[in-house]
Amino acid sequence: MIRLSDSEWKIATYLWDNGSMTITELTKVLSSETGWQKNTVITLLKRMEEKNAVSHNQDSRAKSFYMQIDRTEAEIEETESFLDKVYSGNVGLMISNLVRSDKLSKDDIEELLKILEER
Repeated sequence: MIRLSDSEWKIATYLWDNGSMTITELTKVLSSETGWQKNTVITLLKRMEEKNAVSHNQDSRAKSFYMQIDRTEAEIEETESFLDKVYSGNVGLMISNLVRSDKLSKDDIEELLKILEER
């Protein structure tokens, strides 16, 4: 299981959405969102490469980075980790807290009911 930090998730999301990106491209989109400079992006990409979460192709001018792990699998692992950490694995408690917090829209509730009915 590969665990990504919150910062690594930001990079991963852009790579999953775009297929691959260079350091310059990542820095451009992330600097406006996070204020990160090129060195921060490079450090995070190195960490992600060490985890085998990301890899790169060397073009003639720049490295093009892409995700090595499947997005859906990473999301499921992150969800399970969150559920275990915060709710001791109790899905019902998590949903109950979401409902009580008024964070679920009518569309969210309808979607949840549809998912449960299909199961």
